[in-house]
Amino acid sequence: MTTVTAQIPADWPATEERARAVQDELRARVVLDEPGPPPGAGHVTGVDVAYDDERDVVAAAAVVLDAATLAVVAEATAVGRISFPYVPGLLAFREIPTVLAALDALPRPPGLVVCDGYGLAHPRRFGLASHLGVLTGLPTIGVAKNPFTFTHADPDTPRGSTSPLLDGAEEVGRALRTRDAVKPVFVSVGHRVSLDNACAHTLALTPAHRLPETTRRADALCRRALRDAAYPA
Repeated sequence: MTTVTAQIPADWPATEERARAVQDELRARVVLDEPGPPPGAGHVTGVDVAYDDERDVVAAAAVVLDAATLAVVAEATAVGRISFPYVPGLLAFREIPTVLAALDALPRPPGLVVCDGYGLAHPRRFGLASHLGVLTGLPTIGVAKNPFTFTHADPDTPRGSTSPLLDGAEEVGRALRTRDAVKPVFVSVGHRVSLDNACAHTLALTPAHRLPETTRRADALCRRALRDAAYPA
């Protein structure tokens, strides 16, 4: 497995005002009229991050799975300094430099990228999945553990049941039941994938657990990378 050091770009936003301006600029580039790759074909990659705020360190992992078998075919990690303070709604600015470094270190194309977070299901309609998709051009989706600030009806009990994730009357994603009678996950489009297809991918990635295998593998890997990081306190 490859581990690289992530660098914060010289022009990376340093203030909330600048970060929101970047969101506004990049949001116009999100592509919403493509279906995305078919579930179960090619590769699908999970990305996740872990922080050590006391050491000012963030670790990111990218884990590529065979979409048909869910076997790991490649993985990479990156470690760097935290690139932005904690501000709700601007978390992508803390994560993206290190996530990009991990993706760049992969030995093969990632295919669809699954983020542990949000895409359009974001107050500014530009969460990590959308931000990452626009910067890389890759198809991306967000699968979150919680619904952020949005409302939803409880989906029916069986696996595969959904209900709209709503901001007023606008559907920004879906609550999706990945296990019978287990709390749903919250799926939203990132870039170059339809919402129907995003939900289908999520079900294909959850044969045995509530969370996608992409997220489970990337979460374990980034935590290990953070623990092993050589950055001083």
